[in-house]
Amino acid sequence: MILPGATIGVLGSGQLGRMFAIAARRMGYRVHTLSPDTDTPTGQVSDLEYEARYDDLDEIRRFASKVSVVTFEFENVPAAAVDAAAEYVPVRPAGHVLYTTQHRLREKNFLAAAGFPITPFCHVRTLEELQEGIKRLGTPAVLKTAGFGYDGKGQTKLSSVEEAEEAFKSLDGQEAVLEAFVDFEKEVSVVAARGLTGEFAHYGVIENEHSRHILDISVAPAQLPAEVAAEAIEITRSLLEELDVVGVMCVEFFLTRSGKLLVNELAPRPHNSGHFTFDACVTSQFEQQLRAVCGLPLGSTELMRPAAMANILGDLWQDGEPYWPGAYAVPNVKVHLYGKLEPRPGRKMGHLTALAADVTDALAAVTRARKALKP
Repeated sequence: MILPGATIGVLGSGQLGRMFAIAARRMGYRVHTLSPDTDTPTGQVSDLEYEARYDDLDEIRRFASKVSVVTFEFENVPAAAVDAAAEYVPVRPAGHVLYTTQHRLREKNFLAAAGFPITPFCHVRTLEELQEGIKRLGTPAVLKTAGFGYDGKGQTKLSSVEEAEEAFKSLDGQEAVLEAFVDFEKEVSVVAARGLTGEFAHYGVIENEHSRHILDISVAPAQLPAEVAAEAIEITRSLLEELDVVGVMCVEFFLTRSGKLLVNELAPRPHNSGHFTFDACVTSQFEQQLRAVCGLPLGSTELMRPAAMANILGDLWQDGEPYWPGAYAVPNVKVHLYGKLEPRPGRKMGHLTALAADVTDALAAVTRARKALKP
């Protein structure tokens, strides 16, 4: 076990790392973070901030040599960087988890080979493969770059074969995945953790709403039939075991109108849809990540009150500084800001969490608080 007083290394420096560092420091650990930027959300609350590129393997090794374990807060870290860190200390989740989940084609192939329920897909390297894929999967269909995509980046919805040529040009030589379009009823997720000895803990099923492909609102617990919720949790458990995850992972699902669950994406880290756990659960997803990577027993995931979370995007700053007293005036709402220096449209600058007697009241409170922020 890696005990309090030790130093945890975090590859990446965004808001997920920031909340992880807050949890770690509260429990008596030191935190070092590495990314190509400085004065970052994670760096602002860490003991030491390394400014280096992820392909600077000498600096990655120097970083790893000063910590007891390395984890990451986003999955677009090159596999070579993880391998370099692993020469000195354990990396959790392990490099093979990152390698599989950071690339859509590898992830889809893993899910298909292991028998998990997924959307029909095909690999796209040429215009001819794209045209043939559209004919086979039908329209609408969604073309996604295979690597380095999140929050809707690198995605194009296609309505006909005639749109294939323009969409293929937009790939700019990158390989891609074409997926059949899913007419879903809901998008849900399960945030869960697996420890060094295989113990498993989850936060139930979370219901999510997206806007412009970016998570907008999450509510917990999701309003689902008990058997559907149980299936989502069991699929998640099986995925963490199949990948031998040590740490936190989020599994995103589509729930079709016929009641079938389809795995959409995997994120081997704390997740935006689990932010409510910081305020609403006995053990947050960030503390759980720390416990797992340090080999400590996993904590209770009990939901103390139903919760809703709403993202705060940089769009809110377009007419001036948000009116913060408006959100603080809603008594059961917590405001979390990430310390990002520049607000931009679509950029996640913070979030709000509301706790209430039921999810309907929590959703109403968090929505009211966000509206009150408008200048």
